[in-house]
Amino acid sequence: MMNEYKSLAVQYLSGTVHISRPLSPNPVTFDSPATEVMTDLRTIQAAVIAPNVPMEIANTYMMQRGIRTLLVMHNDNTLAGIITATDVLGEKPMRFIQERGIKHSEILVMDIMTPLDKLEAISLEEVMHSRVGNVVASLRESGRLHALVIDNNTIGLPRICGIFSWTQIEKQLGAMIPQNNVAKSFAEIESTLIAS
Repeated sequence: MMNEYKSLAVQYLSGTVHISRPLSPNPVTFDSPATEVMTDLRTIQAAVIAPNVPMEIANTYMMQRGIRTLLVMHNDNTLAGIITATDVLGEKPMRFIQERGIKHSEILVMDIMTPLDKLEAISLEEVMHSRVGNVVASLRESGRLHALVIDNNTIGLPRICGIFSWTQIEKQLGAMIPQNNVAKSFAEIESTLIAS
């Protein structure tokens, strides 16, 4: 089977050699289409974790991947909730330790995640007609750093098809956006500063 493939020609390197770099994404403005700052889960694999995984493992996983959000998935691939770096580094774990009298290492993702019934999502249809500024206004109003996008027009059940992230939007704008009241408490503000 293998002998029908001939080996590829090689060349020796010399002189000055550059390496390719991906094109930097177009800089966005508040007026750019909202889809330009959406992490599209139809083309990019979502970062997911199970509810019964220790919180510290979730935190390590986020740090290794350089992300601040994980979708929490049940075994049957349905959404259980969402966990963010702010959840892990904020006051939620401390509160949980005090309430339950357990060790930090015993806290599970499901103990501090935002459960499905507390999550809001923006419909993809709405996003398709929106600008980056609309997304920022929505995040500001909800007091959150992330928003999910749901596609209600899929065959079968609705699906989460995208995520907006405050830090991702800032990165693409190339500027910090004044947060107003995005962080809910001083401890969360503090953890936001530490994490960024």
